Amino acid sequence: MTRFVTVAALLACAAGGVVLALLTSPWWWAAAAPLLVVALTGVHDLVQRRHSVLRNYPVLGHLRFFMEALRPELQQYFVERNYDGRPFDRDTRSIVYERAKGVAAEEPFGSERDMDDRGYEFLVPSMAPAPVPKEPPRVRVGGPDCEQPYDMALLNVSAMSFGSLSANAIVALNTGAARGGFAHDTGEGGLSEHHLRPGGDLVWEIGTGYFGCRTRDGDFDPRQFEEKAAHPAVRCLSLKLSQGAKPGIGGVLPGSKVNAEIASVRGVPQGETVISPPYHRVFSTPRETPRELVGFLARMRELAHGKPVGFKLCPGSRTQFLAVCKAMAAEGITPDFIVVDGAEGGTGAAPLEFADHLGMPLTDGLITVHSALTGSGLRDRIRIGASGKVATGSDIVKRLAMGADYTNAARAMMFAVGCIQAQRCHTNRCPTGVTTVDPRRARALDVVDKSARVTRFQQATVESALQIMAAMGVRDAADLGPHLVRRREDNGRFRSYADLYDWLSPGELLAAPPESWAADWHAADPDRFAT
Repeated sequence: MTRFVTVAALLACAAGGVVLALLTSPWWWAAAAPLLVVALTGVHDLVQRRHSVLRNYPVLGHLRFFMEALRPELQQYFVERNYDGRPFDRDTRSIVYERAKGVAAEEPFGSERDMDDRGYEFLVPSMAPAPVPKEPPRVRVGGPDCEQPYDMALLNVSAMSFGSLSANAIVALNTGAARGGFAHDTGEGGLSEHHLRPGGDLVWEIGTGYFGCRTRDGDFDPRQFEEKAAHPAVRCLSLKLSQGAKPGIGGVLPGSKVNAEIASVRGVPQGETVISPPYHRVFSTPRETPRELVGFLARMRELAHGKPVGFKLCPGSRTQFLAVCKAMAAEGITPDFIVVDGAEGGTGAAPLEFADHLGMPLTDGLITVHSALTGSGLRDRIRIGASGKVATGSDIVKRLAMGADYTNAARAMMFAVGCIQAQRCHTNRCPTGVTTVDPRRARALDVVDKSARVTRFQQATVESALQIMAAMGVRDAADLGPHLVRRREDNGRFRSYADLYDWLSPGELLAAPPESWAADWHAADPDRFAT
């Protein structure tokens, strides 16, 4: 009964306002209109059944939703300390912005971090620093079966698809890569003119949807693949098995985002929702095996006329990766590179449970892959890329010390083109025009300005990594090792990563697997992915 009385009162209030406006001067509309809006809003809140808060607190209940919408911004700008924000803290975002703008990324008065906290890490400086190289080193990617090796930079643009990112963002990233001489991974969304036009070196990523090289039924089309892989801008080919944010799950691109251009690039019908399956159909019989995986990599390299071919994964089971190592050895086929994507990575939308609870963090995944390849006697044929929250020079050095040959960055590159970590990537309402296909929003991203920022950020970050290595007395990145990274433990003492993890020597698994690896090694089967 109380609810009906309230509704009647609000309606009476609204009607009274309208009558008052009609019977008096037109200026009364200025006062009557807001009153009418409030009254109608209150009526709607009382009769709707979706939100209990609004039914009990009409009109005022909207303040709750308003504050909830503002919470990320309030948290980021007014609550968080400089070093404890998530996914990237303010210090990290600031250093990316400053380097992208060409501003000296220096801070006064010392570190704000608590160096007595458990888990604090540091890199070991030397009492005999080395000179900083005049030119940044590059990493030769290309094993014994590769006919067109590629020299990879220490920091490159990680996988982000056209469609997930705007056309302007893709052009800015690729233009920056072309100027700076580093690689740009296309992501699994296909090879677009926005990737090709600026002339930057490309790593063409092929996902489970085979976008850009797929048949009408969604299978792999070798003819299209061979034709596009021959483009001179395509320097490497990458098969995506899984990604950090959502390993083991496919992607969904809503039909509302599949405009004519995206449909053409991906080879799908315009306006229809596109679903990427969680597994690869092309080497499934019906259950894919490690042997089929490495066999398909060899087929890709043949179709690409000897260009470097590799795969990307977010590791989970050590047994399963060892099964791939056994398949490589048995078939005599190795990829030219493997990109390890940490579970903390990911630029697009993912289910929270997947982002929080599936897959190894980059440190564990990287060490697992490096040690497995080393122990299997395969490491010298395969380069390893590391991807997952790489944003600073110290990030690069740590990953190189843990077994990587080079690194990739996605979100840091997004910061360089203007991302403000609004976390609206999946809504098509990105406030800076980075992750949207809305032309009105995307136009805010100026390609000329942002491409220059991408180049400056990459160059300054690699230079920072080289300065850190020089301070550590390291003249060659190959001389970095886990003994140069230290972590504080519960007892207040520091331990190096050489002591924290089991590191295998070349061929050790083949000769006599250590106890900590023996069970996984014996369970690994090149003919099936045992869990």
